[in-house]
Amino acid sequence: MQIRLTRPADAALLATYHNHNATHFGPWEPDREYDYYSERQLRKRLRQLDKDHRRGSAAIFIALNDREDEILAHCSLTNILYGPMRACYMGYGVSKDYEGQGIMFRLCQEVIDYAFNQLHLNRIMANYMPGNRRSAALLERLGFKVEGTAMRYLKINGKWEDHVLSSLLNPKIL
Repeated sequence: MQIRLTRPADAALLATYHNHNATHFGPWEPDREYDYYSERQLRKRLRQLDKDHRRGSAAIFIALNDREDEILAHCSLTNILYGPMRACYMGYGVSKDYEGQGIMFRLCQEVIDYAFNQLHLNRIMANYMPGNRRSAALLERLGFKVEGTAMRYLKINGKWEDHVLSSLLNPKIL
């Protein structure tokens, strides 16, 4: 398995990944424009993400098979804040074909290492819907601590959904 940052040339691979997993990711995703995961739209967003990464405001990683012709999972650091907060949000997903194989755990570990040791962040926040037991188990295994529940936090599939708020603190910062 290869883990790396996304780049604009990944648009076709990402389109295939998201379209193949549309039903799998659907229960946890907000409503999107019909072409949100089209190769053209992804290429445009990936160019912007490339700029955001260079600025230090976002980083999206993908796990690929050894031939690098299939995306297995993704993990993003977004809304990266510096100054007195030094924090970000982490989002993630694994292909339905590779669930339960430890890929998501390994990818998240590398992304967390990047956030704490390259970006020197103090805090990573990850939120999930209460019914998403796989997400809850993953975050607990990664060391995240539940901080509470935000009512009507995000609009998912046209409905406001509560989310469990969790965070992981950088152990090197006291």
